[in-house]
Amino acid sequence: MSDFSSPLALRIRGLAKAFDKPVIAGLDLDIAAGQLYALLGPNGAGKTTTLRMVAGLAKPDAGSIEIFGVDARRDPLGAKAITAWLPDEPMLYDKLSPLEYLAFVAGLWRMDPAHAAQEADRLLHWLDLWEQRDTRCEGFSRGMQQKVALAGALIHDPKLLILDEPLTGLDASMARSVKDALRSAVDAGKTVIVTTHILEVAERMADRIGIIGGGKLLAAGTLDELRDRAGTEGMTLEDTFIRLTTPDAVAA
Repeated sequence: MSDFSSPLALRIRGLAKAFDKPVIAGLDLDIAAGQLYALLGPNGAGKTTTLRMVAGLAKPDAGSIEIFGVDARRDPLGAKAITAWLPDEPMLYDKLSPLEYLAFVAGLWRMDPAHAAQEADRLLHWLDLWEQRDTRCEGFSRGMQQKVALAGALIHDPKLLILDEPLTGLDASMARSVKDALRSAVDAGKTVIVTTHILEVAERMADRIGIIGGGKLLAAGTLDELRDRAGTEGMTLEDTFIRLTTPDAVAA
């Protein structure tokens, strides 16, 4: 587990984004390298919007984003080269096999073909997809598609991996497989940011947790630090989350 003596994987200052109304309003956030960070918040809190801006898929109205020291607004290509984004719905070309899909993604990143082939073989073995490497993705389950998408996100060896609700729709066995893969990625030195509505997952997996609401960071820290802040010692993350995000609960 990393702490703030580690270099920052992500540094956000004054981030703002509005659509019909403000969604993100002056968000400040630091995430140290080499940890699994869970970004939590009620529906509409701005989690996905924030991460889409970090991934370069949405343009901030104001503020700064640095990914391992790279200014994502001034050098978007440099930031994207060390970042991977995995949305809640796997986006695959169904007529391609996992091997073909990884070759396609590697080509987009202009990877050396021989190196890309080695990485594809490694990822397919690691994610237990080797036996399906030549099977078209159109017949895969949601969990299998998620693992192929994860392989595609990792093919160019990003330093920061961002996943929006990665366990949605997965059965228990496949969810465990994906969780193990994410923990292995962190153990290998990557930084992983996830959003999830499954608070038990965040409680068990995350090194640190950030809670946002109203477009701002409400609290951040380890689970014990959040419990201290909320006055929920010995209670679950769910209890702590409710205390920190519900004014009535705080006042009770």
